[in-house]
Amino acid sequence: MLKKERHDFIMRQINLHNRVLTSDLVQLLSVSEDTIRRDLQELAEKGQLSKVHGGALSKSYQSSFDDSEVYAKDAKISIAKKTISLIKDGMVILTGGGTSIIELAKQLPENLNATFFTISPFVAIELAKYAKVEVILIGGLFSKNSQVTYGGHVINQLSEINADLCLLGTSAIHPHDGLTDTDWEINQLKKAMFNSSKKAGILCISEKLDISLRLKVAPLENIDYLITELDPQAPELNAYRIKSLQIL
Repeated sequence: MLKKERHDFIMRQINLHNRVLTSDLVQLLSVSEDTIRRDLQELAEKGQLSKVHGGALSKSYQSSFDDSEVYAKDAKISIAKKTISLIKDGMVILTGGGTSIIELAKQLPENLNATFFTISPFVAIELAKYAKVEVILIGGLFSKNSQVTYGGHVINQLSEINADLCLLGTSAIHPHDGLTDTDWEINQLKKAMFNSSKKAGILCISEKLDISLRLKVAPLENIDYLITELDPQAPELNAYRIKSLQIL
């Protein structure tokens, strides 16, 4: 595979999943670790990603203040506007992090009166702009890769919450494998968030459909809402039409 092809592949993985691991790229591209490190360094020098220990992060994933490089921004705005229909005054809502959730926070009605628990400092900052929204940032260890708090202390706090609705972004969703990810700590965190909520919604750009990663978070049966930028009747969503799942 030519260098340009490797770079294009790496950037697609970054755009879809917000982060990549060097070890995964070595396997996926069948090249040496040194080659991947050089590729990541070159892409970082071009300003296309942020190189971190063990892999790389999306540039847009690292900041909520400059959204000029957010991948699939129009699709995420569409998803955010659909998701707002699920949010009512008086609700207690639990959110993860990531650019889709940040976009949701930016699109909320100005007079919304609700309580938000979040594991993302960036989401908390956006939510704090609303006068009638109470914001509770769940504290713990901070993941430099995922930009959220995590660990046993966070999971203990989550166990004391009974949210009306949990809203999460995702790295991948598949009709048979359900919701999956690559980070063990974040997987445990997401499972705890599901357990702390009456209902759960997944915000997902269509490019992340039909993808399965290494670690299982939850089956489709545990998800109440799947929100994409597609028309709910789009054929790409046919495999996700199960009785318990509402597609928006």
